[in-house]
Amino acid sequence: MKKILSVALFGALCATAVPAMAQFQKPEDAVKYRQNALFVMAQHFGRLGAMANGKAPFDAKLAQENAAVVEQMAALPWAGFVAGTEGVKSKIKPEAWTEKAKFDQGAEKMRAEVAKLAVASKAGNLDALKAAFGETAKTCKACHDAYKE
Repeated sequence: MKKILSVALFGALCATAVPAMAQFQKPEDAVKYRQNALFVMAQHFGRLGAMANGKAPFDAKLAQENAAVVEQMAALPWAGFVAGTEGVKSKIKPEAWTEKAKFDQGAEKMRAEVAKLAVASKAGNLDALKAAFGETAKTCKACHDAYKE
């Protein structure tokens, strides 16, 4: 798990070091990038959810590791929401483009909640994890309801 975490974090840090437009040769590349970043984030968030919802045993160390990946990944997908990707087939609703400022505010709120989740995971306390997970999940759901088909 440590090796996977290290590779994921290294990749995340490398990706954020390059300007967004320089990363993508085609609009489809930007869409694939954001989808993949969100997929990885969702996988680790789901592991936290399983612990928070009692579907998996609580493991403080694993909770902290997964929250760290979620926190790193939460910074990445937004670079893929660039001009020119509006017409590329994806699950994003047109409102994400017509309400871009509101969409960006939702992304910022999600990153703030994810940061709180990472802090809560370091407490090694299931109740703290549950509370932070719930608030983060609400933020994610609000954006999905508004902007994801």
